[in-house]
Parts: sequence; structure tokens; C-alpha cells
Amino acid sequence: MALTENTRERRVRASLAPWLKAVLVALGSVSITMLGLLFVTFVIGRVMPIDPVLAIVGERASQSTYDAVYEQLGLDKPLLVQFLYYLWDVLHGDFGMSLLNARPVSEDIARVFPATLELATLGTLIGVLLGVPLGVIAAVRRGSWIDQIARVVALVGYSMPIFWLGLMGLLVFYGVLGWVGGPGRLDIFYQDIVPSRTGMILIDSAIAGDWGVFRNAFSHIILPATLLGYYSLAYISRMTRSFMLEQLSAEYITTARVKGMSERQVIWGHAFRNIRVQLITVIALSYANLLEGSVLTEIIFSWPGIGSYITTALLSADMNAVLGGTVVVGLIFICLNLFSDLLYRVFDPRAK
Repeated sequence: MALTENTRERRVRASLAPWLKAVLVALGSVSITMLGLLFVTFVIGRVMPIDPVLAIVGERASQSTYDAVYEQLGLDKPLLVQFLYYLWDVLHGDFGMSLLNARPVSEDIARVFPATLELATLGTLIGVLLGVPLGVIAAVRRGSWIDQIARVVALVGYSMPIFWLGLMGLLVFYGVLGWVGGPGRLDIFYQDIVPSRTGMILIDSAIAGDWGVFRNAFSHIILPATLLGYYSLAYISRMTRSFMLEQLSAEYITTARVKGMSERQVIWGHAFRNIRVQLITVIALSYANLLEGSVLTEIIFSWPGIGSYITTALLSADMNAVLGGTVVVGLIFICLNLFSDLLYRVFDPRAK
């Protein structure tokens, strides 16, 4: 009995060892990458031709006032000491004070990030739900009119500037047809009706059961989310088509068909199953790109997200806000890459 229990314990430990090792390696990689990101953002903040002291005190301040603020910011200390102070503050969630509104940058980011998260998540869902089937069908019917349409859709999505599509979308669907809401997240009549719990209006209004606010918020988000979804669809469908063509030309697919398997089993049960790992990376990178790359969309649609926040801070020389937003965006990329790496072990038996 004791021997059996010891054998079971050894088997459990042996099964957990690869996972534990993978987690430790991933955490080490994330730590090193995050440290490098913080160092790069710190150096950028110091080499930018912007004087943070002048941005605070103004050009007409006396030399004594300038020197006092200079010391208060710690700029009189060696560069390495400044970086260690910066690292300590960031690890405690302190990105400094915004020069525009004198509020902590961390509070501003917590306020604007849910808007970007809501927009990018809906855009990614649109891109995945439409892009993956489109890519699979285009690969299965290679050379057909469906394949040609899919390739044109992907090409237009890559070639057309998103700010132009945004302006045309506002002109047609909002200005002419009136099918969608205008810029912003809500009409002024629906502002501050629903209590903010997650910062994402669609979820908050659904929790509160206020479907009038939900419909109004949906009418505002659907156009920018569709544009981002189209951009994501172009990338995901093209990569899905490429992955599927590679699998469909493999010998095991021919063998499966010779054995009499249905075309549905061959496509979805064999070919598509083998590209899931690759699609995880594609979708994760697409999601990260929408989270940090929706600056133009947010500006066009007056969407109060992190992209427009960083842009406004940069134009106003608010370097604390710029660096704080940059660190958050970089952390998102790191976390999504880590998440996709961990999912490999779920979907790919060779990684177990």
C-alpha cells in the first residue's frame, strides 16, 4: 500500500515537473523582458528634448524655483540612481503625477484603459469569428471565387488607411444614414446614468439592467469596433488561409481522404486542429496590436482610450503619462505572449 502511494506521488511530481519548469522559465523571461522595457522607457524619457521641470514651473519661473523642482524630481542624482527609483516606483504601481491634471498617472490609466479594452476585445471577436472561417473556406476552395474575394478583402484591409475608413464610415453610416451613434462612447443624455464597475459600458449597463444605455453604447462602439475587426480579419484570414494550405497539402490529409473520412472531418478534425497552435499566436498578436495600435481610431471617434491618452500626453509634453502608458502597453504584449505560450501546452501534445 505504501509502495503504491509512493509510486503515485512520484508520478504526480513527474507530471508537474515540466509544468513547474515551464512556469519558472516563463516568469524569468517575463521579468527580464519587463526590466528591459522599463530601462528603455526610462532612457527615452531622459533623452527626449523636453525639460520636465519647465513643463511644471513654466518658462517664467525663477532659477531658485527651477532648482527646487529639479531636486524634488530627483534629476540631480546619478542616472543609475534615478533608474532604481523609477523601477521601485513602477513596481509599486506609481508612474508619477500627470502634468496636465495633477493626478496620478496610474489612476488616469485605470480610467481610460477599460475603454480601449472594450473596443479592442469586440474588434478581435469580430476578426476571429469572421476571419478564421473565411481563411479556412478560402484554403479549401483555393482558386475559386470565394478564395479570390477573401484575398481581395484581406488586401484591402491591409492597404486602406484605417483613418480614411473611419472618416468614411462616420460620413456614411452616421452622417448620411444615421445607423450608428457618433463620436464618443455615449450620447450626453446617457452620461453617468450607469454606475461604473468595470469601466466597460456594455458590461456595466448589462449588469445594471439598463438596456437603453446598452443600446446607445452599442450604437457608438459598433462602427469603430467593426473597423478594427476588419483590420484584424484581414490579418487573421490571410494567416489562416496560409496555415490551412500547408496542412491540406500534407500526406496525412490524403491518407485520411483515402480511408473514407468525410470532408468535414478532414478539414476541421485534422487540418484545422493542427493549426490551432499557430492561430493562438496570430490572434494574441492581433489582439495586442488592437490594444495599443488603435490610436487613430480612438482619435477619429473621440474614444477616450489609452491610445488617445498617450497621444494627448505626448503633444502636451507630459512624459510621466507617456512613459506610464508605454509601460502598460508593453506589459500587455508580454502577458499575451506568455498566455499564448502557456496555451501551447494545452493544444499541442508535443509541448507536454
